[in-house]
Amino acid sequence: MIIRNYLLREIGKPLAAMLGVCMALFASYSAADFLSEAVNGLLSTNTILALVTLKLLIGLEVLVPVSLYLSIVLALGALYGNSEITALHALRVTPGMILRHVMTLAAGVAIVVGLLSLFVRPWAYHQLHNLSKSAQLSLDVDAMQAGTFYVVQNGARVIFLTEREGPGTPARDIFVQVRRAKTTQIIHAELGYPMTDEGKQSDVYVRLKNAHVYDIGRQPGVSDKVLTVREITQDPNRHSTEPLGYSSIAAPSLQLAASHAPADVAEFQWRLSTPITTMLLAMLAVPLARGRPRQNRYGKLGAAILIFFVYYLLYTSARTWVQHGMVAAMPGIWWAPALLAVLTGFMLRDQIPALLGRQARAA
Repeated sequence: MIIRNYLLREIGKPLAAMLGVCMALFASYSAADFLSEAVNGLLSTNTILALVTLKLLIGLEVLVPVSLYLSIVLALGALYGNSEITALHALRVTPGMILRHVMTLAAGVAIVVGLLSLFVRPWAYHQLHNLSKSAQLSLDVDAMQAGTFYVVQNGARVIFLTEREGPGTPARDIFVQVRRAKTTQIIHAELGYPMTDEGKQSDVYVRLKNAHVYDIGRQPGVSDKVLTVREITQDPNRHSTEPLGYSSIAAPSLQLAASHAPADVAEFQWRLSTPITTMLLAMLAVPLARGRPRQNRYGKLGAAILIFFVYYLLYTSARTWVQHGMVAAMPGIWWAPALLAVLTGFMLRDQIPALLGRQARAA
């Protein structure tokens, strides 16, 4: 019990640190994709935080297994380098026992990864799609700056301000283009400023003064119109909502299980394989961490990272091939975890027979 707790604690410390670093790097990388849109007023701070959080939840199914994998390599590598493994062997702690303790930890982590992949990930993707669509249809008009083209609603509305001092101030020489089914409307106004609906504080409109409105027909038989108005109110977020299309990555796991579409099969197999990958990587880390006393604890880390990147490349390629129908549902993506299982079995060829024999005697 003492030795097991000691091993789990030595693995848990770098696991917590590495997972925290990976999450921070992943969140920073995700946030960088939205910063330019935030600066231009296309996304609010709350929207960015929600988007980054959802992307982080999606990425946990990969971040957790790789953090566990590298943490085991680092922790056991340090024990080998400090001759602690030699001392444990003197206490009749066999490599098979160490492997069994690592597998116990990996099994718990694999269950968490499986829940993340089967339930949390599709939910997060569904929320991400809804939030992304809502963000595309919204615009923070008070944060708009001069000299920038604001393209929203997939190009259906374009706004350009020639002069503006900053938030809360009026803008001058405003150009607005609105693409409709039969016409394209172009508005040029001398002055414009944001207005908030008294009944709905979240609805912000733009009041344009001394405006010229040009309705240009886009189809035969539609006449052009030119209007001059003293004041006109525009809603930059006005849009017609359309339902989101089907996406396998956001579909519930039970729905994917009953589907035979290649994209659904690839996604469902991916979700089922993530806990298996977690277990195999954790087991592979045990022989990769072997070293000599006083050896650098980071000596095997480079080889471990290389093996993971090669496997992950094959793993994601297998999913892509099944998704596009290049590989049938069987073998599907399972050949990639099978290769990892073969490599793991080869590296553990000395410990596995002893481990199986001990389990048989216990039974």
